[in-house]
Amino acid sequence: MSTAAPLSTPDPAGVPHATAGRALVIAGGGAAGNAWAIGVIAGLADAGLDVTAADLIVGTSSGATVAAQITGGPSPAQLYAAVVDAPAPPPPSSTAPGAAPRTGPAPGVSGTGYLSWSDEVIASAADAADMRRRMGAAALERDASDGAAGARWRDVVAGRLPSTDWPQQRVLLVAVDARTGEPVGLDRDSGVDLVDAVAASTSAMVPYPIGDRRYLNGGYRRSENADLAAGYRRVLVLSPFGGRSRMPAAWRMDLASQVEDLRAGGSEVETVFPDAGAGDVFDANALDPSTRLQAARGGHDQGRRLAERLRTFWV
Repeated sequence: MSTAAPLSTPDPAGVPHATAGRALVIAGGGAAGNAWAIGVIAGLADAGLDVTAADLIVGTSSGATVAAQITGGPSPAQLYAAVVDAPAPPPPSSTAPGAAPRTGPAPGVSGTGYLSWSDEVIASAADAADMRRRMGAAALERDASDGAAGARWRDVVAGRLPSTDWPQQRVLLVAVDARTGEPVGLDRDSGVDLVDAVAASTSAMVPYPIGDRRYLNGGYRRSENADLAAGYRRVLVLSPFGGRSRMPAAWRMDLASQVEDLRAGGSEVETVFPDAGAGDVFDANALDPSTRLQAARGGHDQGRRLAERLRTFWV
C-alpha cells in the first residue's frame, strides 16, 4: 500500500531559516525539457561543476525522469551522449506501439490537444485546489482502460531509467492524487517503487494507477515545486518553461512566487531557463521527441557557459 506523504505549500514564516544544504529542482517540460535539463547538467559537469550530488533533488513530470536518471548510476556525460546519439524518433502523433515518449498526454495525443484540454479545466476552476480536483475528475472520466495503459506506460518509464532502485540521496518526486486532488510527495520511504513514482509524476490526461490509488502530473501542484526545497541554503532551479505558468497569477503557482518564498526563508536561489540555442520548442511542441536533440545540445552549451558563475553559488 502506498504511504505517499501529502504535500502542502510551506509557509515561509514557519520554515526554519535556511542554514545549510543544497537542493536541485528540475521542473517538467516534456520531451524537450527532459533533454534540455540533461544537457545543462552535463554541460555543468563538463566544466567541472557536478550538481547531481545535491542533498535534495526535487523532480516534477519530465523532471522526475531526469532526477531518477542522474541519480541512477550513469554520469551526466553518458546520459547526454544517450540523447544526442539516439536515432530520430517518429512524431508524437504516431499510434505505433511505443512510438512516442510520453511525458504529458496519453500516447497519440498532441501537445496542442493536451493544452486545450487542460486550459479548459483551468479556466473553470475557482482556485488551485479546485483546479486539481477538477483535473483529477476530468482525467478519471477519460480513463476507460482496464489498467493496460498504465502497465504499458510503466514499461516505457522503466526502459528510460538506468536503475529501478531509489538512490541513497534524497529524491522527492511530486504527483497529485487524482481522486482527491491532494498533492503528494513520493520518495524512498513512500512505499512506492521508483518506476511507479516517475510514472505517476509524468502522467497527465490519464491517471496512473498504483494499487487502488490514481495519480496525475506533479506540475498541477506548482509548476516547478521549488518551494519544497524550503530550508535548504542554496537552491538551483532548472525550469524548461522559463518560469512561466498557465495558472492565474493570484494562485501563486508561478516560479517567481516560489523563489520569493524561498528567499524569505533565507535560501539563496538561482534559476536557469533555456536560451535561444535550445530552440523554440518549449510550448506545445515540447512533447515532440524530435525536439530533443537541439534542446540537449543547447542545454549543454548553456551549462558550460554558466558553470563559472554558478560555481561560487553552489560549491
